Amino acid sequence: MSEHDLVIRSTRVVTPGGVTPATVVVDRGRITAVEPHESEARGVREVDLGTTALLPGLVDTHVHVNEPGRTHWEGFASATRAAAAGGVTTIVDMPLNSLPPTVDADALRTKQKAATGQCWVDVGFWGGAIPGNLADLAALHEQGVYGFKCFLSPSGVEEFPHLDLDEVRQVMTRLAALDALLVVHAEDPQLLTEPEGPSYGQFLDSRPGRSERRAVEQVIELARQTGARTHILHVSSAECLEPLEAAQRSGVRITAETCPHYLTLEAEQVPEGQTAFKCCPPIRDSANRDRLWEGLARGVLSCVVSDHSPSTADLKVPDFARAWGGIASLQLGLTAIWTEASRRGHTLRDVVRWMAEAPAALGEISGKGAIKPGNDADLVAFDPEADHLVDAGALHHKNPVTPYHGRRLKGVVETTWLRGGEIGSEPNGTFLKKVST
Repeated sequence: MSEHDLVIRSTRVVTPGGVTPATVVVDRGRITAVEPHESEARGVREVDLGTTALLPGLVDTHVHVNEPGRTHWEGFASATRAAAAGGVTTIVDMPLNSLPPTVDADALRTKQKAATGQCWVDVGFWGGAIPGNLADLAALHEQGVYGFKCFLSPSGVEEFPHLDLDEVRQVMTRLAALDALLVVHAEDPQLLTEPEGPSYGQFLDSRPGRSERRAVEQVIELARQTGARTHILHVSSAECLEPLEAAQRSGVRITAETCPHYLTLEAEQVPEGQTAFKCCPPIRDSANRDRLWEGLARGVLSCVVSDHSPSTADLKVPDFARAWGGIASLQLGLTAIWTEASRRGHTLRDVVRWMAEAPAALGEISGKGAIKPGNDADLVAFDPEADHLVDAGALHHKNPVTPYHGRRLKGVVETTWLRGGEIGSEPNGTFLKKVST
């Protein structure tokens, strides 16, 4: 009997068909078979995980790496190392807050050059849609970006302006012809105000849930008219669920995601002055959080991704009106979600669907997100019964700022494999490109 490159056994392998005892066989970086646990398959390397679960590597399609230009906020080396430590083996980088933003083919090449040799996991890229770059979208699409991001309200950085609704219509029309995906930060700027003071409550009042709902309704109508494939980013308000569900049922090509911080944190417990909790759109109350979980369970929200948007500590001044808005959580998403999901009766199979399969499907990222023959052998040994205390200073994130500091989270990532190789002393990630059809 010939030896395979790698054979991993576990009594809890999370496959598309469910959680089952199995043996995963790997050759030349790909899964070649998923066999019964008692399989006689032999490998050059063999790992018996016992009862430790084996998950597919997670796919995080919403990560702000910020390199080049704001590498002191986060860079490819630190971000991808954090991803690997958190069980994430594929990230897709957002077109901001790097300098230049990824809004044309030259900027994409600049970003890829900066990332070369630094990536511990596989990395794909989003392009950006801003006023004036309509003619650049096709070239970015040809270069293999997974889609295009736009804002309906100010992005927070001047080099990435938001689109008005007429510009969104033009972008959607162009992308529909390319069959490319548009991902949208949906808040209606007409319903946003400046916070009246430094408190969290005042910040929350300045970005009401109705601003998200109104923007989502506008995007749905444009998607209906143009036929463009569209995705709503980081849904924080449960008010969005009703129009999204109705649109999905009526055949509009629209999907939506939410994030760990909206599913695990709550406005009532945000400490005053602790602006590590600030993000846009904001963390809302516990009743809203419960409704988001219901929307996730029904499939209205398909993906859970980090929206990892870090900054240096000095930008997180203790004033919610002035602090940078972004949550740092790339290394912690799996354990944060598992902590809350398990409490609510959800399973590892559910978590894998939300955090691996659905994001891979969203970006049409081939070979990722599931333990099945033919896919890349991106795998994670995960102990769902263990727990750990979060120490921001011990994370691989470049800056020790996270709202999860001091929290005890359930689950521990023990080992991460990228294409069958245990992630260790050298970065071995590759750039991914969307294959146009």
